[in-house]
Amino acid sequence: MIENLISRISRREWPIVLALLVAASALWAFVELVDEVTEGSTQAVDRALLLLLRSPQDASDPLGPQWFEDMMRDFTALGSTGVLVLVTLAVIGYFLMLSRPKAGLAVFIAVGGGQLLSTAVKVLIDRPRPDLVPHGDHVVTASFPSGHSMMAAVVYLTLAVMVARLRPQWAVKVYILSCAMLITLLVGISRVYLGVHWPTDVLAGWAVGSAWALLCWLATLWLQRRGTLRRGSG
Repeated sequence: MIENLISRISRREWPIVLALLVAASALWAFVELVDEVTEGSTQAVDRALLLLLRSPQDASDPLGPQWFEDMMRDFTALGSTGVLVLVTLAVIGYFLMLSRPKAGLAVFIAVGGGQLLSTAVKVLIDRPRPDLVPHGDHVVTASFPSGHSMMAAVVYLTLAVMVARLRPQWAVKVYILSCAMLITLLVGISRVYLGVHWPTDVLAGWAVGSAWALLCWLATLWLQRRGTLRRGSG
């Protein structure tokens, strides 16, 4: 019986087991970050890393030429509300064209739920924005977690996983997921570079956003096995 269970996990269930382990690890990391941030234990590291991306002679000047700073603003825009809404609607439209409205609804719920979660945590923690350097981007909400970083993970990783499931080739799947992870990383790094987030804000956003994306993917798999969603739609 044990051998059969191990064989089944190794052949069919290992992606699910791996996803659960990664999601649990990401949530644990997020909880630890919340604890450290609320106690103020990360302040010294946050300040050091933030200043590391600034000119030693002038903390108001980010490292690199002007074109690099402009490029970082372009990267940070990939995590903005407007861009994420457009990308989400485009993918929902894609699923509707494939006659898979339930998959489109799953995308809407995943992204909408992620946004509600991000807003709730920001209000709960209410961490001030960095005050060491001038902000390189307009900000109006609390700092923890980074909404851009979290929602980039939620949107790009969720959409990448769902779209990748439509492609049978592993090389294509890996390429789609790699692009999503790269965009998510660039968005988070740009937030620290522009001085609008502490590094731990970004780490927390990546952690909880990745966990949410994985949990949404696992939910679609469960719905597929129940027959609620068509296989290949999630």
